[in-house]
Amino acid sequence: MQRKRVLPLAALLLCAPALAGTVPAAAAEVQAGPAPAPVPAGPLRILLTNDDGYNAPGIRLAFARLTAAGHDVTIVAPLTNQSGAGTKTSNSPSLAVRHPEPKVWAVDGTPGDSVNFGLSEVFEGRAPDLVVSGTNFGPNVAALASHSGTVGGAVAALDAGVPAIALSTGGLSAPDPVTTVNAMGPTLDFAVKLIDRLRFRARSGPLLPQGVGLNVNHPVIGADGKGTPAGVATTFQDAQALLKADFTDAGDGTWKVGVTVDLKTPARGSDVEAVSAGKIAVSPMNADWNTGPVDFAVTAALLAGLRP
Repeated sequence: MQRKRVLPLAALLLCAPALAGTVPAAAAEVQAGPAPAPVPAGPLRILLTNDDGYNAPGIRLAFARLTAAGHDVTIVAPLTNQSGAGTKTSNSPSLAVRHPEPKVWAVDGTPGDSVNFGLSEVFEGRAPDLVVSGTNFGPNVAALASHSGTVGGAVAALDAGVPAIALSTGGLSAPDPVTTVNAMGPTLDFAVKLIDRLRFRARSGPLLPQGVGLNVNHPVIGADGKGTPAGVATTFQDAQALLKADFTDAGDGTWKVGVTVDLKTPARGSDVEAVSAGKIAVSPMNADWNTGPVDFAVTAALLAGLRP
């Protein structure tokens, strides 16, 4: 079954939350938004999105694993591949939305559009307990995270005051599709453990501190991708660009574009260092580029002792 929903642009604009960090009083007053709801005693209601498309292997496996763990999961994800869309949201007066099967919505737009639609329409009147974005092909570390549609979907949730986790699977070399799909299993096994840990630590409070999300990068371990990572590290986003674009004039008004990995020595404690060492990198993030750093000590305490 296909269904088209026509949405006014105003329906996609959501209030931004007050975010972690130090801001002037006046700015904090303007940015104040809904605080995350207390974590429920039972299974979580999860909005699942991604940037690879609603029918991609990573999101379908995530749906199966999170559902098997007892959570109530609804996919609200892009209709087509939106990798690299970042935090983009559409400014067109309408969006086509399909509802091809129960618990699945496909939005003809970006991950941000998908999350905004999900919060406004699918979860209207009662926000989900958590937004999970991914898992996708390839890492979203360093500057890649700034352009990632996977991270962009999580940021859209944080903008609306909903806790969010971005999940990515891949090392720092070009991903082999079959091996990466195999590694998505361990990625999601860890995601289930992580969510259980957050629920246990939250008790009757919010799942994550207000305005804080987690960017999780799970490396590919072993020739078949099914190996166990060397550990879990609380990290920050490395400052390096990581990818270098090369343009060649084709002489006909077009340019050929090539991209190479330009890996420099990673900063100590960064996501690039962790993934390079075969560890799962968990970086706290917020949706406000103007505030101070997210409290890494709080995140590290939440993750203390967690294993792959």
